[in-house]
Amino acid sequence: MTGIAKTPEPPYYAVIFAFERTEGEKGYGIMADEMVELASAQKGFLGIESARDKDLGITISYWDSLESIKIWKEHSAHRAAQHKGKTEWYQKFSLRVCKVERHSFFEM
Repeated sequence: MTGIAKTPEPPYYAVIFAFERTEGEKGYGIMADEMVELASAQKGFLGIESARDKDLGITISYWDSLESIKIWKEHSAHRAAQHKGKTEWYQKFSLRVCKVERHSFFEM
């Protein structure tokens, strides 16, 4: 998925994941693609936006409910990816869960 996610009218939720990577690929790109594909198939998933440069990555996933976020967090394949992130891929990361109450989209 690329570009700006097409989300429904609020309210909905955003999970903002920001990270700084360790050196080396170590299978990260393949796993990241697999997680996007898997998350996209989950009940309650609304969309995703992601951007990375050499120092910082930010991925925002959108969900219909806190329950959907919890189910995704606990998905076995996602938990395995989380473990690899903590042990191999990330120097540091932050995770924020926000309720989206208003949004605007503009196209020029």
